[in-house]
Amino acid sequence: MYRDTVGKVTVGVGLMLPDAKAAAALPFVIGTRAATPEEIAAEYARVDAMAIGRASAFYKTPTSLVLTQQTINAKLSSILEGFETDLRSQFPHYDALPDGVKMALLDMIYNLGPAGLFKGFPHLVAAIQTGAWTQAAEHCLRRGPSVARNDWTREQFLSAVVDTIKAEAESWLTRIRGRIRQIGNRIFRRSR
Repeated sequence: MYRDTVGKVTVGVGLMLPDAKAAAALPFVIGTRAATPEEIAAEYARVDAMAIGRASAFYKTPTSLVLTQQTINAKLSSILEGFETDLRSQFPHYDALPDGVKMALLDMIYNLGPAGLFKGFPHLVAAIQTGAWTQAAEHCLRRGPSVARNDWTREQFLSAVVDTIKAEAESWLTRIRGRIRQIGNRIFRRSR
């Protein structure tokens, strides 16, 4: 467990634990054995009393409780799948969005929750619905996440601009090649 940049006790990949009861619902271990509810509550209280926003190693002691990597991965996958369901509800064309846009949306919904994203960023939502990736990049700034994380999210939206330009260029090249073949075939037939 660690405290995030706003002081919430967190575990794994940003899984906020609102209280010791939520922590006790997870399969923490100490060494090779399962932690008891009392140990989990004590660890939660210890971490909750510490400074906020430090690297996770700051909160770790030789007797700290941990979640296995398998548990962390399974929890993260489950959460992301749920968020993708929310994104598909808001954006029926979600599966056709560029990968960078999907990654940016997953980062934002993971950080903000569905209501925070959909209601708190109406200009972003509108830009995504119309495929206006430059505007989406302009409207994705969040309070709280680091500058680097906000920059990464913005870059994901901007990568969709590049992908769109490449796809349009490839489409034009395909049409031009086809037209050149048609003209070449006509010229070839006339010269016979």
